[in-house]
Amino acid sequence: MKEKVVLAYSGGLDTTAIIPWLKENYDYEVICVCIDCGQAEELDGLEERAKFCGAEKLYILDVIDEFCDDYVTPCVQAGAVYENKYLLGTSMARPLIAKKLVEIARKEGAVAICHGATGKGNDQIRFELGIKALAPDIKIIAAWRNDKWNMDSRESEIEYCKARELLPRRAKLRAMNLLQLRDYTEKQLRDKLLGGGYPESVADQAVEYVKSFRYIDDLRYAGDYLAAFAGRKSLRRMEQDLQQRGVSKDIIEQAAADWQQDGGQDELRMACALLEKKHYDKDSCDRKQQQRLYNFLAYRGFSGEIIRKALQTEWEYS
Repeated sequence: MKEKVVLAYSGGLDTTAIIPWLKENYDYEVICVCIDCGQAEELDGLEERAKFCGAEKLYILDVIDEFCDDYVTPCVQAGAVYENKYLLGTSMARPLIAKKLVEIARKEGAVAICHGATGKGNDQIRFELGIKALAPDIKIIAAWRNDKWNMDSRESEIEYCKARELLPRRAKLRAMNLLQLRDYTEKQLRDKLLGGGYPESVADQAVEYVKSFRYIDDLRYAGDYLAAFAGRKSLRRMEQDLQQRGVSKDIIEQAAADWQQDGGQDELRMACALLEKKHYDKDSCDRKQQQRLYNFLAYRGFSGEIIRKALQTEWEYS
């Protein structure tokens, strides 16, 4: 039976690379632990990500209340200032993270605890002193200071993960998880992955992967958007919104043609329909009220010509 190591896991590039590194260099069974101090959406898809990279399991521990009550509040009350320069921030969570890592290590019977803090900052000291104070018998593996760790930059970590197909798999999983929450255009999904630190080639590969299963389709997105906002925005404004979301002009034109063929209204009818929903006295509509109605339609993206025609139509039939 393999010995176990507990890894302080965030899901970032460092800890993604550390999972296979631990397995290759120590032949450990890797137990990942993520301490939730309020990261919210950063936790989405974390378990699948950890297991894809080779972890046996992942613990996500919600310590928000304990963190606020037992760590943040005392630090604020004490006016804890770092080197007389600024108030303590994320460092307040490090002792609590060390405590929880030890608790899981004891529960799992692990022989070691590993962290991904670099050898340059103070976090390595905070983690290791906390762990040694609570569990002096447990071995500490600081990957970035380890002789077996031969990655010295983000680029080298990316190459390491690429060689093991970790980044592409992780990016595909992240894309699938994002699409479970809402629909995206190709550009939006690609930007989301790039914002998560994935290289451009990996993000493109993940987008093409979900696109091959039709989980993402700009034409479908554009059609759904037109149907959803037709009663609130002009066609011109909706087309502008779609362009900002990265949908090509050709696809927008096709979606607009399909939408109108399925019963969608033209610009003038849409403007008139919006005016009909406004409650105002048409018989006593003065210039000030007319300006408010004009602004109402202009805000929704209608052109001046369409607005004038809509107002004229409204008053002619009132």
